Amino acid sequence: MNIDRRRFLRASSVALALPWLEAFAVRGAHSPPRRMVCICAPLGFCPDYFIPKTTGQDYELSPYLEIIKDYRDQFTVISGLEHAGMSSSFGHQASASFLTGVPGAGRPGFRNRISLDQFAAEHIGAHTRVPSLALAGHGAGGLSWTRTGALIPSDDSPSRVFSKLFLEGTPAQKQEQLRHLEDGYSILDDLREQAGSLSRKLGSEDRSKLDEYLTSIRELELQMVSERDWASKPKPKVDVAPPKDISNPADLIGRTRLLFDLTHLALQTDSTRLITIMLAGSTGSPPIEGVSLGHHDLSHHGKDPVKLAQLRIVEIETMKTVRDLLAKLQQSKEDEATVLDRTILYLGSNLGDASSHSTRNLPVLLAGGGFKHGQHRRFNPENSPPLCNLYVSMLQRIGIDTDTFGSSNGTLTGLSMY
Repeated sequence: MNIDRRRFLRASSVALALPWLEAFAVRGAHSPPRRMVCICAPLGFCPDYFIPKTTGQDYELSPYLEIIKDYRDQFTVISGLEHAGMSSSFGHQASASFLTGVPGAGRPGFRNRISLDQFAAEHIGAHTRVPSLALAGHGAGGLSWTRTGALIPSDDSPSRVFSKLFLEGTPAQKQEQLRHLEDGYSILDDLREQAGSLSRKLGSEDRSKLDEYLTSIRELELQMVSERDWASKPKPKVDVAPPKDISNPADLIGRTRLLFDLTHLALQTDSTRLITIMLAGSTGSPPIEGVSLGHHDLSHHGKDPVKLAQLRIVEIETMKTVRDLLAKLQQSKEDEATVLDRTILYLGSNLGDASSHSTRNLPVLLAGGGFKHGQHRRFNPENSPPLCNLYVSMLQRIGIDTDTFGSSNGTLTGLSMY
């Protein structure tokens, strides 16, 4: 029987997504959108200034949390967590595992797995023009990884991302986009046919690797089906000027503000519901009054009081950008709720203390998203639950029916929902 290829691809996309569609139908087709933003500060935060000394609902705000005190009832600070199997020997390379929980980053033979945002995108990504958005303060490195452990390059150009989300192309450009999609279909058809012929000649181990490759092809097919549908729909209009990229890689705060402004627009227009942001961590001196040393040098302060004082200035300015993002999400109304009510904002780091490269007692700030906030949850670093337990709680909160992710052994205790 001759089956039309386009029709087959569409039918395949429905069949592969069917378990999610059934779960979605049970929860209700008119459920409000749930979103998640994951932000990593790769050089961490000075723990003495970030983590409160006391716990519970009446905890005393730390110097950094004092900056966002107006939103105390909208955030929870969590301390004592770490990823299972990590050690200080991973250092900065542990950022590769920030959203995956896979230990061994940087070691020979290391192979990552799917990141939190991409796991979520498999379930809710099809609802928006952009299934997920990977951003970075500088460079293409980031936090997002495919199911087969491949890094999804981040975009550090706010102007380019703005154009992708909000600027309409000319009719000729749109036609060219559709032509590229058609070409992509043909290439994938050829690749799948060649892989099928090769499979019969392979041993079991190679056949397993080839199956992963074919899975990637199927994922690309589904993505192109979605892109083809969205290509014919107008982009949302926003009443703001396109951002201008900052060329100075050491301008950490300026670059962060641009990314956070873009994040607000993307969520407000429901252009995407899943965003990852790797903040910049330059070796250059940031253009901040009172700071003369590079951010990386400052984070490796070795208790030097001069470096600690400058580091505090940099991190205070960073927390001010977080405060402003919280304000914009809180001020943006969506029916009877706010965008912050429906967005999990997760700020953390792969390092608990950059000066010693420690990957223990990670700083965690969780805001919005419908959780009951206003507390400091402290876990014993000597016997803490894996950080991936928090990720399971986050996935469940955005409507994904799962009990496991990464190295989890449950959900995070003491974190309840409204």
